[in-house]
Amino acid sequence: MNGRVVAGRYELSALIGQGGMGQVWTAYDGRLDRRVAVKLLRPDHMAAADAADEMRRRFVRECRVTAQVAHPGLVTVHDAGSDGDDLYLVMQYVDGADLADHLAEHEPYPWPWAVAVAAQLCAVLAAVHAVPIVHRDLKPRNVMVKPDGTLTVLDLGVASVIDADTTRLTHTGSPIGSPAYMAPEQAMGGAVGPYTDLYALGALLHELLSGSVPFAGSTALGVLHRHLYEAPVPVRSLRPEVPEPLEALVLRLLAKDPQHRPSGAQEVYESLAPLLPTRGVPVGPLDPMRPFLRPYAPWPDRADPRIAPAVPSTPPAPPTPSPSPAPSAPPVAPGGTPTPDVAAAVDEVKRLLGEGGITQAVDLLGRILPAAAAEHGERSAVVRILRKQYAATLMDDGQYRRALPELRRLADDRAAEAGPADPQTLQYRYDAAQCLDQLGEAAAALAEYRALLPHYESRDGRPPEVADPDRAFGIRHRIGHLLLALGDHTAGSRQFQSLLYDAERVYGPYHPLPAELRRALAHQQQFRRQFPTGG
Repeated sequence: MNGRVVAGRYELSALIGQGGMGQVWTAYDGRLDRRVAVKLLRPDHMAAADAADEMRRRFVRECRVTAQVAHPGLVTVHDAGSDGDDLYLVMQYVDGADLADHLAEHEPYPWPWAVAVAAQLCAVLAAVHAVPIVHRDLKPRNVMVKPDGTLTVLDLGVASVIDADTTRLTHTGSPIGSPAYMAPEQAMGGAVGPYTDLYALGALLHELLSGSVPFAGSTALGVLHRHLYEAPVPVRSLRPEVPEPLEALVLRLLAKDPQHRPSGAQEVYESLAPLLPTRGVPVGPLDPMRPFLRPYAPWPDRADPRIAPAVPSTPPAPPTPSPSPAPSAPPVAPGGTPTPDVAAAVDEVKRLLGEGGITQAVDLLGRILPAAAAEHGERSAVVRILRKQYAATLMDDGQYRRALPELRRLADDRAAEAGPADPQTLQYRYDAAQCLDQLGEAAAALAEYRALLPHYESRDGRPPEVADPDRAFGIRHRIGHLLLALGDHTAGSRQFQSLLYDAERVYGPYHPLPAELRRALAHQQQFRRQFPTGG
């Protein structure tokens, strides 16, 4: 494959990584004359034939969403698409060592270094969770330590494509991820959220401090069982010099119940902050404390004789930002005052969405809404149509945090006019529940789904307000995943078993939903057979 040109532009040079999710190559970008990294994925090798096309669509969407996250601790995404049977992701080439090699070269890893690594990762996670994006596969091999001591997180968004709804896109039905860093809810096939990445951060921090992951075993299943049912060994029993607050933080991050973990990456950072260095001199290149010891200082510090010279290397050039499209200007009246042309804006939004310009459509809708409300009134049909399109486009763009208040407002307004059981009211509430689900607010999403379910289900032989068995099955499916995410494995399994019975009766045994449920239940039953006393 060496010498292959991907997308008519990227000439592959050397294979630098390979795993179950694909290959990573260094490559030469012939158009911009620069070195890049190219990740190649083969959907037909990782998913059933009927899911490969869906994976392609999700891949392009996730790459587009993750490319919008700007943070110095994230690898820059340059391009993405498909080339023949492969999906490709073109990224900034990052010079340095991955964190696994960095740990191997510096055992025992200094605990202040571990704190600096975790603090930098918290800054990255806080940025991506705000989108929201869940990494799902945070581990040392997905973290690069650059010569200046700063960290870069790799593979953001890729795991979520392959792990869509945990089992649908896999042959085996086993959750995607690395068992040594996998949270209990992810191991059981439950819904994932920011709390899942915090657990992985705890496992990574435990490894840096103790030299080993918190749970190891001869089989993946055995490792996952230990994540579910065993308590981690406190790191101070292995390294007494580790500060007590740091050990306590690791144990909180590794809590089985997501609700017992820290509330977010920001809280974890605040817990780490008192342990970060306030002064001192870096020991040389690849020192992860350097960004805290000498923030924004020139690198390398060749004028300072106390610091060892860096290994000759050229840091990657800062990415050249793509020019933003010029905003569409509103028409101007004869007197020179801009007047909103709502009809023209709606037509432009339709055109942009048809061409895949979702981000531009979001910006345009956000600009036209206030003007339309001022001209037509907040409760006018025009404004409600625009607000509905705005919320839907925000969801398509993965901006669930911004979509949620819009949907709640739409649901409240519609309920006041047509009642709480009106089909459109219920649709807005369902979309809001999906936003909560995507934001990782598992308890709130579960409550909303449960409140919605009776409206779609037949009860006591009476038809529901909205006859939609497919929607009812979908809600029950999400309820099962959320129960698993919240640690109620018994209730989650019962939910799946009940849904399997009903889905087979309605759809037949070979429909994708019953097939997926059987895989999920088989995965859970495998735990019980191998570990009958566990949990």
